[in-house]
Amino acid sequence: MAMKHAARLLLIVAVLLATATATAKVRNVTDPDAPRSLPDEGPVSVQWADPAEFTDLKFSGNRWKAREGNWVYQLADHLRGSAAKRLPEGDRLEVTITDFNRAGRYEPWRGMQMQDVRILRDIYPPSMTLEFRHYGADGQVLAEGSREVRDTGFLMGGSNFGSRNDNLYYEKRMIDDWVRDELRKPAVASN
Repeated sequence: MAMKHAARLLLIVAVLLATATATAKVRNVTDPDAPRSLPDEGPVSVQWADPAEFTDLKFSGNRWKAREGNWVYQLADHLRGSAAKRLPEGDRLEVTITDFNRAGRYEPWRGMQMQDVRILRDIYPPSMTLEFRHYGADGQVLAEGSREVRDTGFLMGGSNFGSRNDNLYYEKRMIDDWVRDELRKPAVASN
């Protein structure tokens, strides 16, 4: 009797696990209910255009794999954190990401075993296009415009130990470089 009860319980658990696995949906950056901006908090606001129109999805070599995950949100969050560290006290920054192309490409001609592997080559650099507006503490616009950012030397940049643990390492490094260059404090003339 105990053996039947244990077998029945095991069967119920197996069915529940199978059902949960079957109904679990992989998050995609193109989901209609996926956010298109970060929650408002702090001096940096970041929003983005429809990721379905991003170069990364259109020309990735595997648009189904390229849209998986929450990578747009992660990169926007990284941009906000990086900019908040460099933004002078009282300043605000508004950024809209209009296009993104992550480092690497899927090369489907490599066969079934490699179709879901993003191949990194120097001909597939990370890039992004964005619009921004930087406000001073007094509310005046200090800088604004559109930028096309690309890291063509992404594979030559020093130690890549961070890339082993972060599949967005090259993109985040590119964002950090843009933030550093854009929010560089003006040189003060010395007498």
